[in-house]
Amino acid sequence: MARMTAREPEAAHAASAEPNRLARADRRGALLDAAAELVAVGEVEAVSVEAVAERAGVSRPLVYKHFANRNDLLDAVYQRESALLHAELTDDVSAAETLEETFRALIHGALRAQASRGATFAALRMAGLRTRERREEQRQRDRTTLRYFAGQAMREFDLDRTQAKAAVAILLGAVDAALAQWRARPTREHAVLLEDTYVSLAMGGLEHISRNRERR
Repeated sequence: MARMTAREPEAAHAASAEPNRLARADRRGALLDAAAELVAVGEVEAVSVEAVAERAGVSRPLVYKHFANRNDLLDAVYQRESALLHAELTDDVSAAETLEETFRALIHGALRAQASRGATFAALRMAGLRTRERREEQRQRDRTTLRYFAGQAMREFDLDRTQAKAAVAILLGAVDAALAQWRARPTREHAVLLEDTYVSLAMGGLEHISRNRERR
């Protein structure tokens, strides 16, 4: 039999431990999936460690291995869903080539997310699950988005940084108004109307600012 070196037991241990780590991550993801499903279909107050364990088909002690308590579990749901939404919107926006396409990708993705995840986010916010830490995470994402859009506005409309940031900040804030309009009438036709209206307002507003700047 070949002699095992000192490093081989370490490598063998690492190899055997890796599947366990992956399995643990998978289990945590499955528990978050179960909790998110419960939040989306019912009252968030009804979500408990017991309910999540039952929906995921595991024991309650297993849930406690991953989350300290119910609030920890729901906070993790909010964190994951927010990160997934941001990643999806970032992918959509990054694929756009012009500022108009960028604004369209943003509002289209936001409306799509409102239809698929809106109930989950609304329930978590109403339950006070948007903690200070989560709000700071969102503020950092918003600052990154603002810089990206403002940079494009500066290039395409020859605006200075102050003008671009002020205009884009207002336009990004208007996304919430568009989502509120969709919630009042959640149909595909209304989503198309809101998307076209938002893009028209964004591009028309920036063009108007640019023209006024040239006249000065």
